[in-house]
Amino acid sequence: MTPSLIVHGGAWDIPDESVDACKAGCQLALAAGWSVLKSGGSALDAVVAAVVVLEDDPVFDAGFGSHLALDGYVECDAIVMDGATLRAGSVAALRHIRNPIRLARQVLENCPHMMLVGEGAERFATDQGLTLCAPEELIAQAERDAWLKCRSSKHAAAHHRGHEQGTVGAVALDNDGRLFAATSTGGTCCKLPGRVGDSPLIGCGCYADLEAGGVSCTGYGEAITSSDRCCVIGCSGGREHPRRPNPRHRWPDSSRPQRTPRLRL
Repeated sequence: MTPSLIVHGGAWDIPDESVDACKAGCQLALAAGWSVLKSGGSALDAVVAAVVVLEDDPVFDAGFGSHLALDGYVECDAIVMDGATLRAGSVAALRHIRNPIRLARQVLENCPHMMLVGEGAERFATDQGLTLCAPEELIAQAERDAWLKCRSSKHAAAHHRGHEQGTVGAVALDNDGRLFAATSTGGTCCKLPGRVGDSPLIGCGCYADLEAGGVSCTGYGEAITSSDRCCVIGCSGGREHPRRPNPRHRWPDSSRPQRTPRLRL
């Protein structure tokens, strides 16, 4: 089977001064994942490798450089899903994990549960040999500055380098036909501590099924969650489902879920 890899760096309005950095970050993530696939490696290794690159890049809202919650700290969520078994490893509300996608993989492979959050997830991380970091190590100066501006006046996307970066993700198919999808995020800026959006939820922020395909979503988490967006897109062969949105749900300005442009190597 011909291997394939897709990555995304989030759905947001990229200001002119950030376009090159965003493209470069996505290309580096593609290169990391593709190096795994072209050498015969697994789709799981490929999506993790790609997402780790994006988590380490402060251009994106995942891992280091994530938006800060209302209390001034980063809280990250991540998920990886196996298209063959429909099992997933999901983690949320992490404050001491530099690469949440690595912990999500540990949950998938070594945990009887499919989702762990907060302190329990971080205890499991240490049990699996992952190193915890200080919360300050996840904070980029640009996001600290944005948080300070929001605190002194009011929350505004303009404070966040002219945009609010999006969730990141990857989907890979390897030589053996194994399919995996992964998503990682720092969530929305100035969110309430403990808020969890769509990203780590199966069928909302991530979905993989060998009979349907693989999807990693980005956009406004509450709206995506209410529509099961990943599962809807995956099970309709990549087409938007004709189901009407809930008329009671009001979308914040410029926050409707967007189909993410896909880059393929």
